[in-house]
Amino acid sequence: MQITNNLTKYFFNEKTIIKCAYCTDIYQLHKEISEDKDLDTFILLKEKKQNTDILSAYNRNDFAELYLFFDYDGHATLANDEKIKEILDFFNEETSYGKLFISYPMVEALKHYSDTIDFKLLKVKAKEKIKYKKMVSEQCHEQLINITKYSRIIWIKLIKVHLKKLNYIVNNNYSLPTYNISQNDIFLNQLVKFINIDLTVAVLSSFPIFLFDYYGNDYIVKLLKNNYDIL
Repeated sequence: MQITNNLTKYFFNEKTIIKCAYCTDIYQLHKEISEDKDLDTFILLKEKKQNTDILSAYNRNDFAELYLFFDYDGHATLANDEKIKEILDFFNEETSYGKLFISYPMVEALKHYSDTIDFKLLKVKAKEKIKYKKMVSEQCHEQLINITKYSRIIWIKLIKVHLKKLNYIVNNNYSLPTYNISQNDIFLNQLVKFINIDLTVAVLSSFPIFLFDYYGNDYIVKLLKNNYDIL
């Protein structure tokens, strides 16, 4: 919630955004919905105890778009790379079951950055527990430790480096992408270039990619027109 609260403050301040939590992995969400064709993602989220107060006054028709943010979770009990392909195909439309965005290896990827890290080549083990949160807290720039204190300028810097990393993963070019790259393409490149090679994933946050997907290339180019070298 810290990331989405901070993100929406700077980039969605004129829009009504309702945030809630599922509190388990994407495999379980997909299993519940795919096994019951009458079950809507919104209904499932609304039934969760932690969302009762947040969603009680709403129904699915109140929302034009639904976005889902989950970790890759390569070491989870239900983790299955073949299943992820199916899941990405299932959650691929924000006006239906929802559009899924995956962070590699998990949400803390957003702040796994500092001037001593070669972010372009940064990768971590994907199929074992590596205490990633602790790793990030020890390696990231001190300004990035507390997400609640991120400024707009910090966000712009992180958007820039993660989008360049996205383009590097898919197109082998560490520069800003000029077109929207799908979550399917990101995963397939992670699979072929990293997971299947040495059981790693290239560190990548889903939130800058979501902004690029949502607003498009022209908006991002304008946003990043100044070179913010603050970290």
